[in-house]
Amino acid sequence: MKAAVVKGPGQKPEYTDFCEPVAKEGEELISVRASALSQFTKSRSSGSHYSSESQFPAVAGVDGVGRTAKGKRVYFVLPEPPFGALAEKALAKAQHCISLPDDVNDITAAAIANPGMSAWAAMMERAHLKAGETVLVNGATGTAGRLAVQLAKHLGAAKVIATGRNEDELEQVKALGADVAIPFTMGSLHPFGAKRYEETLMREFAKGIDVVVDYLWGESARTIIAAIAKSVEDATPVRFVHVGGASGEESIDLPGAGLRSSAIVLMGSGTKSVRLSALLGAIKTVFEATIPARLQIATKTVPLSEVKEHWGASGKPRVVFTLD
Repeated sequence: MKAAVVKGPGQKPEYTDFCEPVAKEGEELISVRASALSQFTKSRSSGSHYSSESQFPAVAGVDGVGRTAKGKRVYFVLPEPPFGALAEKALAKAQHCISLPDDVNDITAAAIANPGMSAWAAMMERAHLKAGETVLVNGATGTAGRLAVQLAKHLGAAKVIATGRNEDELEQVKALGADVAIPFTMGSLHPFGAKRYEETLMREFAKGIDVVVDYLWGESARTIIAAIAKSVEDATPVRFVHVGGASGEESIDLPGAGLRSSAIVLMGSGTKSVRLSALLGAIKTVFEATIPARLQIATKTVPLSEVKEHWGASGKPRVVFTLD
């Protein structure tokens, strides 16, 4: 069969031949129709993700959409190595397959599953968001951040605050449901950017913010934590959920005083911090909400044969590899 094969750590996949999988008891052999390119797919395929199998050669791809041997249309996740989702055929445990609603097409399902799951799990499994609360999405201009804004509104958030570096894109996020948009600039070229961001955040936190969903980490996350410590009233909890590190800054300087002087609750959300069954449940719920909530996600379809050329795509729009 044809597949996107990674031959060694850190290498890009090559479109080439790979042996076809054979299903054992409890497994589904899936004829793949679509599979999205995500940061999780890239890092797991390269061997850098903490959940990587580091088995080479192997087919890339952590999830996709296709049909089982019995013709059932499903979304599947975490296929059995070395058979990833970016191939004509994939192998997945039966419990890792979710039936798809008829009104959600293959491309949308493949694209929305991973970012939708991350947003839903962060807000519902980790932060336990309640209707009427206020949510701040740090990094709201990314694909996952945009979905987090939409899902927060769907889940009953009274107010959603979107932050990001690109002011024009933040205006687009406001059209998706954000009530407030806060642009920021940071780094050596903007020496006063973090201070201005902190001051703006402090005004918002003084009004009340219950949940922070963070897709960036780095300096912007540290600034948010500092703003919480300086502006939130005594013993008022703020649930800070770290989901992704799009800033590229893996570590931050976190003063202990910022924790001692606030009721902030720091937590992460993702593989291993949330039960797999709960993550699968989140994906199923996102599929069910896609049409009623009018969830929007920008996609770009690309034939799998062009996987190497598009492997470095930014994620906006979300690349979905297709197999005819």
